[in-house]
Amino acid sequence: MDLKKLMNQSFFTRTASGVVLVLILLATGLLGGNVLYVFTLAISLVGVYEMLGVAGLKNSLMGCFAYAGTVLYYILIRTYETEFTEVFIIGYLMAVLAAYVFTYPKYKTEQVLHVFFALIYAGILMSYIYLVRCAEDGIVFIWLIFLCSWGCDTCAYLTGVTCGKHKMAPILSPKKSVEGGIGGVVGAVLLGALYGFLMRNNVSMEYPVLLCGIICGVGGLISMVGDLAASAVKRNYEIKDYGTLIPGHGGILDRFDSVLFTAPVIYYLVLFFAS
Repeated sequence: MDLKKLMNQSFFTRTASGVVLVLILLATGLLGGNVLYVFTLAISLVGVYEMLGVAGLKNSLMGCFAYAGTVLYYILIRTYETEFTEVFIIGYLMAVLAAYVFTYPKYKTEQVLHVFFALIYAGILMSYIYLVRCAEDGIVFIWLIFLCSWGCDTCAYLTGVTCGKHKMAPILSPKKSVEGGIGGVVGAVLLGALYGFLMRNNVSMEYPVLLCGIICGVGGLISMVGDLAASAVKRNYEIKDYGTLIPGHGGILDRFDSVLFTAPVIYYLVLFFAS
């Protein structure tokens, strides 16, 4: 098989799986409620599984704490949303450290910290997709999460290809440029402002064009940090992708790396501006 044909097949696979993913997100996001709750819990558990996998803990006793903790956390936010998140995190850390003590020296300290990190990163951060949808006018604001993260990524790519000269993080992501990053944030602001204009009659927020532009701009900037953070973990463990669940994209964490950072940012900015 020649290289051109292989690249065409790879592009088709990536595009097709991307379209399917978008359709699933549209369906679950519009339906909200139990459907989005179960979907978000499912991808959180997959994300936790992938993150534990890079450290060889996905089938370990210690890893079970991360799975159980994710489920318990989702049960908690189902009723209380973020009210007891801080208490939960403290309790979870204590439980993991207790397991570390009573199984010592089976696990190393860095493995225990990885189990704690896996739940925070893939479980709690992912849950904000559901929490944004639960907020007032959430059916409108949930799309800002993906608009600013994936929109920023697309605009950054297009800007970087056309006029990128200065490397942003040459070790972590050699293809990302400062010019691309600026173009991505500007693009996110414009997309957010356009979305705010289109949805201006469907939200109670004052100045939706301005505020949606600001929200997407901040979210877009943060999304680049999320993308680079995921790359840093992969570089540290010398892996290409977190998984193979999404053909052409990798695992859940490969596709949602920027979303994990933008979702909580969008949640708190929406609460601030809408109050």
